[in-house]
Amino acid sequence: MPLVSDLTVVGSTPPLVLPPLDVEWVWFCHTLNPVSYRQYCELKFSKLIGKPAIFNEGNEEYALMRCKEIWSRKYPSEPFENETDLDVRIPAVTDEELLAEVTKHRFLYSKFSEAYRSEIVYLIAARHRYKGFLHMVQRFSDECSRFVPASDILLMWLTHQSYPTLYAEDLKEMEGDMGKVVTVWESVKEKEVKETKMLWETAFDQPYEKAGGEIALKSEITASVKSPVHWEVSDTDVNTKYKSMLPRFLLEVCLFVKLNLATQQNVKWEFLRLRMLRGHKELKLDKSISNFHYDSWQKSWNLCCEFGTKGVVLEIFRQGGHCFKGSSLQGTVTFHWNELLRAPSQTLEREVSQQVRIVASITPPVQAPYLLKCVPDRVTDDSGAMISDLILRMNRYRPQEGRWLSKTVLDHARRECFVVRMRVGGGFWRRGGETPSPVKWEDRIIEIREGSWSYVAGSIGRAPVQRK
Repeated sequence: MPLVSDLTVVGSTPPLVLPPLDVEWVWFCHTLNPVSYRQYCELKFSKLIGKPAIFNEGNEEYALMRCKEIWSRKYPSEPFENETDLDVRIPAVTDEELLAEVTKHRFLYSKFSEAYRSEIVYLIAARHRYKGFLHMVQRFSDECSRFVPASDILLMWLTHQSYPTLYAEDLKEMEGDMGKVVTVWESVKEKEVKETKMLWETAFDQPYEKAGGEIALKSEITASVKSPVHWEVSDTDVNTKYKSMLPRFLLEVCLFVKLNLATQQNVKWEFLRLRMLRGHKELKLDKSISNFHYDSWQKSWNLCCEFGTKGVVLEIFRQGGHCFKGSSLQGTVTFHWNELLRAPSQTLEREVSQQVRIVASITPPVQAPYLLKCVPDRVTDDSGAMISDLILRMNRYRPQEGRWLSKTVLDHARRECFVVRMRVGGGFWRRGGETPSPVKWEDRIIEIREGSWSYVAGSIGRAPVQRK
């Protein structure tokens, strides 16, 4: 901190230096308590120490090397990188408050570890909602004692705090109001969450929560926002060998429903149905219209969907009542994933039959683990052709030699990726002719062929060519 202080000129942009990773982490944690950080800087350096905004690898490398050069001159006996031996006795702590701040945030990553949170479209939407949150706090500061930020807004708030001079300048007129905002590890009550939601709806007539922007009621690590899917992903596709396997993408979708004020009569026999635009024909989720409200938004569905499903369709049906069976379609509305990705905050609103308002939001799709399914298929011969009269005729009735039990491996979209075969019999098998010769267990062969069947007619075909 003294190094950065010597380079800092009050009123100018922070110097372009970047400390080693361990120092940078402690600095980051310190800035997340703006009041304490400002007091520390004023006491030690008589000015607020800012942090440079570095947004590309070139500037980051330059800032790191520059800091290392200055560090080596200023502290020649102290190594720039942390080379402390774990067996060496740990020195006494001189700043208990700072240690407590760093310790408190040791699991901060667990709050924002989902892969979609690093997507640019998500961050742009989160910044937009953060500005709306600040507007709400300033407008209703006298009406609410505690404001609870959603997870995307909280991410933006912490990022804003990590640049102390910019944060102080941007929010100098709201310094007292920001003390009412719940911090990252504080527990909140349902009443406080409800008040925040109501104020947001009053200000913007939109639901407060969204996909990727939920609220956790507890501060424990294990009680963070529960996602409907385990986001086990990587930055790059781990599969570079098998071209027959196409990547799979998942997204989170959240739907809120609110009745129009005039829709308070004759809704007893009506219900809202959700289904996928593509695939999953049997998926039909129904909810009675009478369960929704006209004075507040209600979260109706929070789902994890394949990007290949293209979107969701919502339909209003009216049941026939006591004397009539069946139900009639009253209205329908569709939300396409591509439309939602292009929409502000990845959120769109639709109205169905002038009765129901629906708001849909999604997270950016991210690559997920491969999902494969193995299904039994026809028995094949030594060449890979299915045992069939058709193949027999094509071979001019030459008997098919060998027998292999075959299975087809399908991916998440039911595309054929591999054919798995196990040799169980040998020789020529004729009807009423030679006796089958089973293969001994130690002589059995299992082979995996990449690709899909080459069909010659209907479901009859040949296994893909075995690669050497």
